[in-house]
Amino acid sequence: MRQIFLASACLAGGLFLSACAENGSATVDRAFQDINVIDETDLNDVMLTAADPNEAVNYFSRALNGNANRIDLQRGLAKSLVRAKRNTEAVTAWKKVNTLDGATNDDKVDLADALIRSGDWDAAKVALDEVPPTHETFRRYRLEAMVADSNRDWKKADSFYEIAVSLTTRPASVMNNWGYSKLTRGDFADAERLFGEAIRQDQSLFTAKNNLVLARGAQRNYSLPVIPMGQIERAQLLHTLALTAVKQGDVTTGEGLLREAISTHPQHFEEAVRSLRALESV
Repeated sequence: MRQIFLASACLAGGLFLSACAENGSATVDRAFQDINVIDETDLNDVMLTAADPNEAVNYFSRALNGNANRIDLQRGLAKSLVRAKRNTEAVTAWKKVNTLDGATNDDKVDLADALIRSGDWDAAKVALDEVPPTHETFRRYRLEAMVADSNRDWKKADSFYEIAVSLTTRPASVMNNWGYSKLTRGDFADAERLFGEAIRQDQSLFTAKNNLVLARGAQRNYSLPVIPMGQIERAQLLHTLALTAVKQGDVTTGEGLLREAISTHPQHFEEAVRSLRALESV
C-alpha cells in the first residue's frame, strides 16, 4: 500500500513539475514575444526615419509576407515609398492601407498627398472630399489649398492656406506655397509680402528667398531685399534677378546684375557666366 502511495505521489509530483515547466515555458515565450514586439516597433521607427528609403521599402515588403493585413507594416511601406519618391507605388500602398481595419482619416490625407505627388490632382480631390470636415489638421488644409490652386479656385485656395497657417507653429513652407500661388496669379505685391513672412519664420528657406526676388523683379524692382543671406546665396539671388530683368526686356540691367553675381560668388559661377556670354553674343 505504501508503494502504491509513493508511486501516486511521484506521479502527481511529476505531473506538477511538468505543468510548472509548461507554464514556465509559456511565460518565457510570452516574455520573448513582448520583447520582440518592442524591438520590432523600434526597428520600424528606425526604418521610417534613419534608414535609406529603398532599404526601408525592402524591409516592410519582407515584413508583410504572411502579414498582409498588418496595417502598421502597410503604413510603413507606404511612407517608405513616398520617401523613396516611388509615388505610383506609394498610391497603391496607401489605397491598401485605407481598406484595412484601423484605417484613419490621416490615412486618407496621406493617400491624397501621394496622389498629388504622382500628379493625379482629380483623384487627390476625391480622396480629400472623403475626409470629414471635423478632421481639421495642418496637412489636410495644406493639401486642400494645393488642390484648389491646381483648379485655379483662388478664393478657396486663400481660405485653405489661411487655415493651414493657423494650425501650425512652423508655417514657413505653407506661406512660401501661398506666396507662389499669388505669384502665378500676378498678385506680385501680396506674393512679396508672403515670401517675406516665410523668411521671417525660417531664415534658411532659400526657395522663399528666390521667390521673393522673382516677385520683386516682376515689379521691376531689381534691388536685393534686406534679408539674411550668405555670399553664395547673394550671388544666386542676383542671378535670378538678372534673368528676371532680361525676361522683362531690361537687358542692360540684367547684364549688370549678372556681372555683379559673378564677382560676388566666392568660386567660379559657371551658370551666371554662361548667361552673360549668351547675352553678349546676341
